[in-house]
Amino acid sequence: MRTRGILFVVAILLVAAFAALNWSEIARSVPLSFGFFVMNAPLGAILLALLAAAAVAFALSSAAIRTQALVDSRTHHKTLEAQRTLADKAEASRFTDLRTHLDNQLRELRERDAIAATEFQKAMVNSQRELRTQLEQMNRTLAARLNEMDHRLGGSAPVVDTAPLARADDRMEQLRQAEARDARLREAQLRQEQDLELRREEKVVSTERPPESGWRKWF
Repeated sequence: MRTRGILFVVAILLVAAFAALNWSEIARSVPLSFGFFVMNAPLGAILLALLAAAAVAFALSSAAIRTQALVDSRTHHKTLEAQRTLADKAEASRFTDLRTHLDNQLRELRERDAIAATEFQKAMVNSQRELRTQLEQMNRTLAARLNEMDHRLGGSAPVVDTAPLARADDRMEQLRQAEARDARLREAQLRQEQDLELRREEKVVSTERPPESGWRKWF
């Protein structure tokens, strides 16, 4: 644009210099025909005036085109900024929804795990209580039978066998170890389910995300 303006100014200066050098001929009156009448007028001055009018019209047209281009560019830039802002807000909203969904899923998983742990703990307590009751019954039965056998054999002091109690303690320890193993397994399974859920959600977001338009590659 600057080069075009320089060439335009140089052309005007050359025409002005040529007109100044030949002004006597340009200003000389000659008979001119205007179709319906003939009159004496300076042909060079008329052509020079027409050339000046064309140059002015060209300059005004160029300025108007440049102004319109600047206005259109500014409007287009504002439109692109508005579209980019809307796209950023929509993307942020999608990520917020995804985070909320993941939080809800994790909360539900924790609640289900807490309920399962509570139910398992209750079952273990009931099992331990029943086992202890059965062992105590067995111990009392064995003690009664041993006392009866002792009375039959000679009336010596009763002997109470403590082996069932020791076996009961071993059984309780095994139950505690089994409970700890089950808790570790459930925790590992919960972590795996959470990882799978996160991967599924990331795949859903990647498939639902619209492809970037041409203007988003440059902004």
